[in-house]
Amino acid sequence: MAGTGKHAAGPGREERQSRPGKSYEDPPTKPRRKRVVLADSRAPVTVLRTVVELEEQTSYGEELVSQLVRAQLRTAVRLWAFAVIALACLPVMFFFLPQLSEVAVAGVALPWWVLGIAPWPLLFGVAYWYNVKAERHEQDFVAMVEK
Repeated sequence: MAGTGKHAAGPGREERQSRPGKSYEDPPTKPRRKRVVLADSRAPVTVLRTVVELEEQTSYGEELVSQLVRAQLRTAVRLWAFAVIALACLPVMFFFLPQLSEVAVAGVALPWWVLGIAPWPLLFGVAYWYNVKAERHEQDFVAMVEK
């Protein structure tokens, strides 16, 4: 009869027999290894490449930074030209409208008020406008680097 006897488990194998009083235990297993990853593997490779280009100051990284500097300079020059033209218009206005120089406010001639006080809010507004534009350029730069 096949399957009944000593050789049913296969040639050279013996069946395990439990001994009275002792139970069979599995040998202890080693803990599973865990893989530790420092960087997010799902991040796009271009982000890492661009950041590395910037950190290592390669030619591509230098080009990116020079584009940011050019944008900042272009904004600064435009706002400077606006401020110069606006401030230059004040004396020109009094030259072409001499009747304005005869007007006095609180005992002081109007040209003194306009030339002494009007430039400050104008310059403050231009400086604030430049700050907003510069921050926007930097945010665009960071967004472009992180793409």
